Amino acid sequence: MDNRFLSAKQMGFIVPNAMAFTLIGLSKLFFNDHSGATVLAYSEFIIIPLLMGILSAYYWRNLDLRGKTLSWYSCVNSFYAIVLSTVFLGEGMICLIIVSPLIFGFVITGAFLGKEMFKRRNQNLNISIITLLTFIFIADSRSKHEYSNMVSDSLIVNATPDKIWKNVVAFEPIRQKNNYWLFQIGMPSPMATTVTGYYQGAGRKCIFSNGYVFGEKIVTYNPGKDLTFDIVNQPRDPEIMGHIDILRGQFLLHDNGNGTTTLIGNSWYKLYVFPVWYYDVWAQSITRNVHLRVMEHIKQLSEAK
Repeated sequence: MDNRFLSAKQMGFIVPNAMAFTLIGLSKLFFNDHSGATVLAYSEFIIIPLLMGILSAYYWRNLDLRGKTLSWYSCVNSFYAIVLSTVFLGEGMICLIIVSPLIFGFVITGAFLGKEMFKRRNQNLNISIITLLTFIFIADSRSKHEYSNMVSDSLIVNATPDKIWKNVVAFEPIRQKNNYWLFQIGMPSPMATTVTGYYQGAGRKCIFSNGYVFGEKIVTYNPGKDLTFDIVNQPRDPEIMGHIDILRGQFLLHDNGNGTTTLIGNSWYKLYVFPVWYYDVWAQSITRNVHLRVMEHIKQLSEAK
């Protein structure tokens, strides 16, 4: 096999990944607000993968790669980037599963874009596109990123509010198997809740399956109607909890007047990963499944005779 072919092929894997980690490192060094939160801007999941694909295409421009081969090489490049993220950025498995569709999609897109760019051999156009993407990356890295949201879920419990209330404030360990696929592959799921007292200002702890504990403080204690608590301490880990802050939780009970109660679970959170149009779908799904696991348990406890 031609040595030049091997060299160009290998450089198409090595240089783009080196460039990506250099840009990410520089953005953290010069553009991070140092607030303590790990903010990952959309440019790190869109612009950098596009640049990776374009740079790969530059090294592979004379190899006459067909579409399937170019796509395969781009997938391998994306896989290398994900593995390196695990080693050097400390990202967890769940986080990488969530981010991988963006990385794979935009590295492949960049490779095909680069193939067309270098096929035309229009140097001014090529430099303009790369300069524009670099400018967008810098501008986005310097921008302030803020996003908060609230997720609400409800279900009907065949019991009156007074029978449900004690199970809302604190509940015994959940024994049911997880149905949500992210919980099944290792994402922490809620297991139990304890309180220091049944009054406003009391401490509350939500314990997750891997031993993580969310420290909470009850800010509204209205028996049979409203339990609202602020999150005062939460774990930081390589998974999604490192990129989201849960701000507040709430359970509302509405007496339906027929022996049933509508149980409503609300959560407020702040997101540190962007683009929002992608990551908030995941954040909502995870939050919703945390709600439903807890609320289904409360329902089971309250309806038990």
